[in-house]
Amino acid sequence: MNALNQDTDQLDSEKTIKVQTSRFGEIAVDKDRVITMTRSFLGFPESLHFFLRPHSPNSPFMWLQSLDNPKLAFVVVTAKLLAPHYIPEIPPQLTKELKIDSVEEQDLLLILTIPKDNPQEMTANLLGPVVVNSRKRLAVQVVLDPRKYDPCWPLFPQK
Repeated sequence: MNALNQDTDQLDSEKTIKVQTSRFGEIAVDKDRVITMTRSFLGFPESLHFFLRPHSPNSPFMWLQSLDNPKLAFVVVTAKLLAPHYIPEIPPQLTKELKIDSVEEQDLLLILTIPKDNPQEMTANLLGPVVVNSRKRLAVQVVLDPRKYDPCWPLFPQK
């Protein structure tokens, strides 16, 4: 290996993290794309570092894959794509915790539940969105008012 390749390999290793996942095998993640949770998801205290991986080209779905737990990944979609009318009020202490200075920095991800043999019954969790500061790569799952928001909102309502 020549010196140029060694420098390039070292530079690449400084920019990326290699992680083993149960769904995707070993993948390299750009360190600049790591999302840090300010608080863990309920039931997953060891998982504070995630990254978003597209499900497939042209798909609105993404995987929120844990870097701390290779078996943990949530199927998510941005709220504005799925439910443009969904604009919950985020408590000011959370926007402060996430260091959100403007609404342009804030994204909402909805966690989806997809029944294995019946994707037509897919639901989105409107009660517990993941609020992301897209600029600083900080996130937290917030629990909203259960009288206003459905944890199992059907994407394809039955007629």
